[in-house]
Amino acid sequence: QEELVESGGGSVQSGGSLRLSCVASIHSSIYCMSWFRQAPGKERERVAVIDVYRNPSYLDSVEGRFTISRDNAKKTLYLQMNSLKPEDTAMYYCAASAYNGLRCTESFEYWGRGTQVTIFA
Repeated sequence: QEELVESGGGSVQSGGSLRLSCVASIHSSIYCMSWFRQAPGKERERVAVIDVYRNPSYLDSVEGRFTISRDNAKKTLYLQMNSLKPEDTAMYYCAASAYNGLRCTESFEYWGRGTQVTIFA
């Protein structure tokens, strides 16, 4: 059984919007949840993270355009992406990491398989 399953990717025109979802089969409410992306030939980067208290943090290049949220009752993580740009094209992954009581750790225990986002000009 896959612990994290992403969906919602697709191909949209620059300036458009997409909403990614990540459904968890784990007890996701106790984890910090992150969205990562990786474009061909580039390193993976964390786009956004939300802690157990729903405090979000974003990569500078997506601040103001992307919104991360979580619905613990539905065990689902979201990433609303607006004003999309061609440079947002990548495979997007969700991941779960531990919360140590003070902050999210970099110990990622679960990863999804990803959903492809393609933005064309």
